[in-house]
Amino acid sequence: MSFKIVTAIPSDSFEIAALVNGAYRGETARQGWTHEADMLDGTRTDADAIEDILREPGHRIMKYVDKGKTLGCVELFEDGDKLYLGMLTVRPDHQAKGIGKELMKSSEAFAKKQQCRSIYMTVISARTELVDWYVRHGYLPTGERKPFDFTDPRFGEPKQRLEFLVLEKQIK
Repeated sequence: MSFKIVTAIPSDSFEIAALVNGAYRGETARQGWTHEADMLDGTRTDADAIEDILREPGHRIMKYVDKGKTLGCVELFEDGDKLYLGMLTVRPDHQAKGIGKELMKSSEAFAKKQQCRSIYMTVISARTELVDWYVRHGYLPTGERKPFDFTDPRFGEPKQRLEFLVLEKQIK
């Protein structure tokens, strides 16, 4: 095992923003098996937003690092007795190699350590292949839907009407 999963620090903000934007949007995202490039224009985030996450109490971003290169990340924050998992990202040219699974496994171990009863997330409902992937890993739809109502252009411009599904996995 040559990789490690470590907690990001504010000086990682530019690297993480570039990783996330490259995996979610634009032409580089199309190299991977799942992306938002056909649903949203613009960026997914920026370094300032990443830095804000890293400075927020109870929030963290975990990085998957292999041979000195950051290949993936995941945002986590404690929400009462639940853990929110967001922005799970794997570099498009490294997708389908188990990196996402390792980040989820690490997130679930963190949730247990924090004595969370479940992990939840929001996923754009139109990303059916991604929803299916999460379901195969034990994250189930709660029936709750949330509007995609971002008005900050740093988070992208929708090309179509979008909404989020809420998925949740119980932690044992």
